[in-house]
Amino acid sequence: MKAKLGMSPIAWWNDDLPELSDDVSLEECLRQSRSAGFTGMEQGRRFPNNPNEMLPILRAADVTLCGGWFSGTLVNEELSANKDRIAPMIELFKAVNAPCIVYGEVGRSIQGDRSRPLATKPRLGDDEMKAYARRVTEFGEWCADHGMPLSYHHHMAAVVETEPELDAFMKNSGQGIPLLLDAGHLAFAGGDVLRAIDNHHARINHVHVKDIRQAVVNGLDRSRQSFLDAVALGAFTVPGDGSLDFGAIVKRFADYGYEGWFVVEAEQDPRNAPPAKMAEIGYAELMRVMTAAGYTVETEGFPKG
Repeated sequence: MKAKLGMSPIAWWNDDLPELSDDVSLEECLRQSRSAGFTGMEQGRRFPNNPNEMLPILRAADVTLCGGWFSGTLVNEELSANKDRIAPMIELFKAVNAPCIVYGEVGRSIQGDRSRPLATKPRLGDDEMKAYARRVTEFGEWCADHGMPLSYHHHMAAVVETEPELDAFMKNSGQGIPLLLDAGHLAFAGGDVLRAIDNHHARINHVHVKDIRQAVVNGLDRSRQSFLDAVALGAFTVPGDGSLDFGAIVKRFADYGYEGWFVVEAEQDPRNAPPAKMAEIGYAELMRVMTAAGYTVETEGFPKG
């Protein structure tokens, strides 16, 4: 079985909390992650949106674009509005041969609002969830028909946060919307990561290997503190520096024959958790557990020739 290891630039630049950002260029961000061993990077705010500009940067850094976030609003906006916004991203991602676009629902979400406590997250009734899941499926099918699959990202403080919400979304959606399994977000929400893999492995096409610091998560006052407060306090980190058993998690993916990207997405304060050092820790831990699980980790970055 083959796997690829990538990173998210959120370790270097945090869009929601600019104070948790390292003042480095795109080229330096790519250099640091590639030096640690990663062969892919998800899109961040400092990436150009023109493939003629992006491809030379990726080639020079010897990395590929392994995904990128789209802020979807299908819970409260029409399909047409989301299609219009994602269309240029689809063309860009096709041009640079990215594997998928990560769909993150921001409609009604409180994930970017520091004034909103975790306990006030939006919740959908059964009928609302059914309608939402059908709408996202239709959108996923449209994107795939236009040459770029989506990967649905369940997320803290959003309409699909908890394991029961994820189960409901998956039950009412279809094959047209694959799943991004994020270990850290699911564990933060109190879910069982291994059970979620068991239940939904057939639809998983992308994986975020985000770790959590359980003591920080347990210490949160969810009636008072927000998702961004949790991030600032250090709720997230890289594999090998947190509380999750990635040996068991990666083995479970291997048991189901998952092949593809495992992406480290760990937003932290770079003053307390230097991104280059965190990249090295995450890569070393992932290589350890990947090898134990029987994966061959691909080492080629930007395709030669």
